[in-house]
Amino acid sequence: MQHLRITSPADLTDDVVAVFDGDPAVSHLSVLRGASLVPAGDIVMVDVAREATNELIDRLDDLGVPERGTIHVEPVTAWVSRAGLDADTRTPGASADAVVWTDVTQRAYEESELNWTYVAFMTLATLLAAIAIVVDSQILVIGAMVLGPEFVPIAALGLALVRRRFNLFRLAARTLVIGFGVAIAFTVLAGLAARALGWVVADDITGERPGTDFIYSPDKWSFIVALIAAAAGVLSLTSAKVGGLSGVFISVTTVPAAGNVALGIAFAAWDEVTGSALQLALNISGMVIAGWATLALQHLVWMRMARHRRHLLARRNLESP
Repeated sequence: MQHLRITSPADLTDDVVAVFDGDPAVSHLSVLRGASLVPAGDIVMVDVAREATNELIDRLDDLGVPERGTIHVEPVTAWVSRAGLDADTRTPGASADAVVWTDVTQRAYEESELNWTYVAFMTLATLLAAIAIVVDSQILVIGAMVLGPEFVPIAALGLALVRRRFNLFRLAARTLVIGFGVAIAFTVLAGLAARALGWVVADDITGERPGTDFIYSPDKWSFIVALIAAAAGVLSLTSAKVGGLSGVFISVTTVPAAGNVALGIAFAAWDEVTGSALQLALNISGMVIAGWATLALQHLVWMRMARHRRHLLARRNLESP
């Protein structure tokens, strides 16, 4: 169940109410006339089945509500209502599977923004990955993977292609390039400092590392894992049941590869740089492709579901006296 709160100019309110009135996916509808001061107008509150949210928001968008008012979309985490249960039962599809594109897109914009917090997390994760490589610790590699904030911007690239949000594509691509660039640069400086102090020697980078050698040894499995992990991650981001993101973070070696690239540059170990850069490219490309394919499939499924719901509504209207 989703709760929509619409701030509407008074001259649009009747049209907004008409969008929801009589729709079987709607369980509750309220209008507060004159309750909004900025912008001046009314507030419409409605509870609607998650599966029908996209279609109803699109109809509000056609009315021009986002330009003249506001649409707030909030998930209802718990509710006790016979009308709500009936609305959810009448609406085609499963609530857990439904994608609320407004929510997903908003999150993609917010978490793809280039800011100091993002850069700080990326840098700290890459530094931790570099330490993991030096001491050959798989536990620290996992920690670096979990700490890295790069997954949502990577998923945002696929979302931007599916939803044709090219501003989002540019934002996410810029954040990824600058984030990885700054993190690698800081880690190179840290590597040079550790080398000058004698804390790290070349053998630590180029010697045998049974615990972390997968970071600079890309193969077909690296790409396959990236595909599977990204598909699972996108499903976690779009579904009402979130639980797979932690598994994604510890499956794909983007941040560890960046850490090894930085160490390779600091110690002029160019084979390490080449192998890790290829690993990084395979991971990111696989994640973008899988993210795009998963979102495109979800978009197609829910477009068809929306058409089915419209046909049911049309038939219901014809049958009603």
